[in-house]
Amino acid sequence: MLRQRGQAARALTLRFSGGTSWDKTGRPPEPPAHDGDLRTLAYQLMDATGLQRGRLTRLVLKGEDLIDASQLAQQISLDNAREDRLAAEAAMDRIRAKYGPGAIGPTAAFRRAS
Repeated sequence: MLRQRGQAARALTLRFSGGTSWDKTGRPPEPPAHDGDLRTLAYQLMDATGLQRGRLTRLVLKGEDLIDASQLAQQISLDNAREDRLAAEAAMDRIRAKYGPGAIGPTAAFRRAS
């Protein structure tokens, strides 16, 4: 959603529920707008809490302190795998825009009909 709106998040808040509810907020050095970067930060926030994932009943990731993505500096990358992932992400965004949000996604998101 952030990329579709041309935004990036300066902070991410992870809300946990499992008997009680509480938040953990992280501020990355560069505001992420890409799936892999957001996922990595979410895992870092979860690991920092020391919680056992099996005991969580609800998990919400919320981008905060949003900025326009055009304000971000474009850093040259020597990480070819990351560049490939970003190119694939851009292609998936175009497919979703043309055919709808359910047209493409992670394999695990698609269930085989029984």
